[in-house]
Amino acid sequence: MSKMSHWRDMENGELQRQYSPSQWSHRLSAEAVVTAHVTALTGGTLRARELAQTLLNVPYGEGDGEKLDVYIPKDSSLDVSLVIYIHGGYWQFFSKEESGFMAVPMLQNGVVTVAVDYDIAPKGNMDLMVSQVRRSVVSVLQQYSHISGLYLVGHSAGAHLAAMVLSTDWSQYSITPKITGALLVSGIYDLLPLLSTEVNDPLKMTEEVALRNSPMRLAPEVARSAPHCRIAVALAEHDSAAFRSQSEEYYKDLKEVGLDVVLEDVPNTDHFDIIERMVDGQYQLTQLLLKMMGKS
Repeated sequence: MSKMSHWRDMENGELQRQYSPSQWSHRLSAEAVVTAHVTALTGGTLRARELAQTLLNVPYGEGDGEKLDVYIPKDSSLDVSLVIYIHGGYWQFFSKEESGFMAVPMLQNGVVTVAVDYDIAPKGNMDLMVSQVRRSVVSVLQQYSHISGLYLVGHSAGAHLAAMVLSTDWSQYSITPKITGALLVSGIYDLLPLLSTEVNDPLKMTEEVALRNSPMRLAPEVARSAPHCRIAVALAEHDSAAFRSQSEEYYKDLKEVGLDVVLEDVPNTDHFDIIERMVDGQYQLTQLLLKMMGKS
């Protein structure tokens, strides 16, 4: 049974509220915070495209949704750090078109940023999305072999997918990525509580699918596949209790299997601006990522 099985005791209305991040913002109403989020991410991505050399819509597979965007510093050297960003949106919203924003401070530090697309629900199911992000990492490494460090950043559902990448058995793939660092922001690591919420309506996850795609159960696999990866699990002060508990539990699981992991509790942020602020080079999480790279 999950260590978080107390969710089973919640009434469905409270469970729905706990897993509705827009209900918890300290800044704005539920509708306004989502609108502001889209505006912030889109604006940051447009700015990054002005600053970078870009390679847009690069395929990493055969599917229509299997594309990525690359943001390269204009004075790029051969050996560079590379960040792969996996967007959130509850596996059913957003795309790479709003996911280049954190390239702004990365470009200023000579870091290449890759924004990954995957087939969101209802077109894509959970198993497919996990497979796609894993294949995107393999493809990036095949195309950019001269990198000094590979880093993953994911937000919300993207943090879940990044955690699933960390747990990959790479023997099934043509290459074994050496992931240097990972920043998992306001993620979901146990999918079981979502089964009876509206989030699952387009996903149509069964309990079996939720179990095999829950990072909370896969910490030993992370220790085997990415033993030297430095991991930061970040959570927002104004995330819901359920989101905060998920991050805390996953951090403990990673710590218990001997991984190099820190828990970063970011004050005065909610589920949305905790990632929006990564457009700023001086922001806490941007600085944390740059320090992982030896850039700060």
